[in-house]
Amino acid sequence: MPFTRAQLESFCDVAIPDLVGPDVRLLLCGINPGLWAAATATHFAHPGNRFYPALAAAGILPAFPHIGDGMTDADRAAVIARGVGITSLVHRATARADELAKHELREGAELLAENTARWQPSVVAIVGITAFRAAFERPKAVTGRQPETLVGAELWVVPNPSGLNAHDTVASLAAAYAQPARAAGVLPPLDPAE
Repeated sequence: MPFTRAQLESFCDVAIPDLVGPDVRLLLCGINPGLWAAATATHFAHPGNRFYPALAAAGILPAFPHIGDGMTDADRAAVIARGVGITSLVHRATARADELAKHELREGAELLAENTARWQPSVVAIVGITAFRAAFERPKAVTGRQPETLVGAELWVVPNPSGLNAHDTVASLAAAYAQPARAAGVLPPLDPAE
């Protein structure tokens, strides 16, 4: 489903719904929807984004054939059935994440805390260290499990899967995403013999 630049720009500031079921264990939280995501009503939907390939490579979700056209109802049901939820710190779509103001990210962290209290996942994983640092006012934070919790949920930060984050590969993203998935019980723990 190719879009013209003008078509994509018409989705600026559009919000897409959270993808969260009643038994969410792992809540993945992106920065904000891109224009392609807003156009398809699907988080991380840009064809160059490595989010879904990394989730599939980690075994967190089944492989999705082509997410660039958006999720089908069956795709959404598969995500929910795995105990995985997807949301954003800021819900308005922009062409680039750096178009967001710091106050929007901080307000997003507050909303995420409210939603975490309501949805009660075991683990919340923020997808993107730069956004996490700004939203949670933790300028020296590093990826991985954080020392604090978020309303009782383990708090993790994982790398951003955008093509702009060129030093990560699908394999390295999959390894990073598998860690909070194991902590949430979405994936089995590692076998100590391995």
